[in-house]
Amino acid sequence: MRWLRIVGIILAACVALVVLGLSGMIMFGTSKPPAPMATLGEPFRKVDYRDLPALEYYSARDGARLAYRSYPAAASDAGQRQVAVLIHGASDSSEGMHAVAKTLAREHVAVYVPDVRGHGANEPHGDIRYNGQLDDDLSDLVQQLRPRHPGSQWILIGFSAGGGFALRIDGGVNGGLFDRYLLLAPGLRYDAPTARPLHAPSQGKNGNTDLRRFVSPYFGRLVALTILGNMGIRWFDGLPVLAFAVPSNSKRLTATYSMRLVKNFAPHEDYMADIRNIHKPTTILVGSNDEFSLPEKFAPVFHSQRPDVAIKILPGLNHLDMVTDPVALQAVAEVVR
Repeated sequence: MRWLRIVGIILAACVALVVLGLSGMIMFGTSKPPAPMATLGEPFRKVDYRDLPALEYYSARDGARLAYRSYPAAASDAGQRQVAVLIHGASDSSEGMHAVAKTLAREHVAVYVPDVRGHGANEPHGDIRYNGQLDDDLSDLVQQLRPRHPGSQWILIGFSAGGGFALRIDGGVNGGLFDRYLLLAPGLRYDAPTARPLHAPSQGKNGNTDLRRFVSPYFGRLVALTILGNMGIRWFDGLPVLAFAVPSNSKRLTATYSMRLVKNFAPHEDYMADIRNIHKPTTILVGSNDEFSLPEKFAPVFHSQRPDVAIKILPGLNHLDMVTDPVALQAVAEVVR
């Protein structure tokens, strides 16, 4: 019996060490937030926001009032009407899609741009209640808006992280919500072949220095919460795990993301399954000079699962150009027509 007591003591000590280690990683496994980047929003400074529509609100299934902006379609006698829902990128709000929305409205497309929960006017910033809540929010928005547009075709357009989220919808159980999908420089996973690596051997053209300056992951906390998540423990998933190089008091920009927001505002963990399960015609647009992605990798990744996905690389354009530059805006309009 003595040896059983010894084994029990050793096991208890091991468990205690693991608990202490994980606790330390959760409490102290953070990092200093990146300094706000003065050049971060440079392309957005070219956008005229004087005609930004006022916020409207819809009711989500949990009773929350969530913000969105609407852009009525210019009058037209031509054919069936189109409706587009635009999803902004990481840390941003509906304001980030203003140029795209105005372009499509002029093309006789009715446009709706929500502030994704945890962003913009939807406070508190940086968190949601559960992984999958953003899917539910989008479904609630479409359900409430669809009666306004009987017989119309609907397209979901997502930019950057919003493009990854659009892929999540396209390849998930809600893929039938829309008739078409357009992904603008979509984010897949940090380790996807399409992601520009954080550290490149050349320390040159392929290195993702812009991402390192924009995002600061809390590596220790990420590891600890991942281990706990694999054990079915999600008590701490509301804690911040990413910090962005934005002012902490910004009303438009979100400074940190929780674990559950990181997981939901992205494709499913098996993003290749999302690609295989794409429901409707899907197009990808990405700039040849994208700072966060490797544009030439999108075709091999997507076409390995779905050769029918249309992919177009726009010469000379950067990441934020996809939602601000006239060339990109025209390319978006051509896809939606």
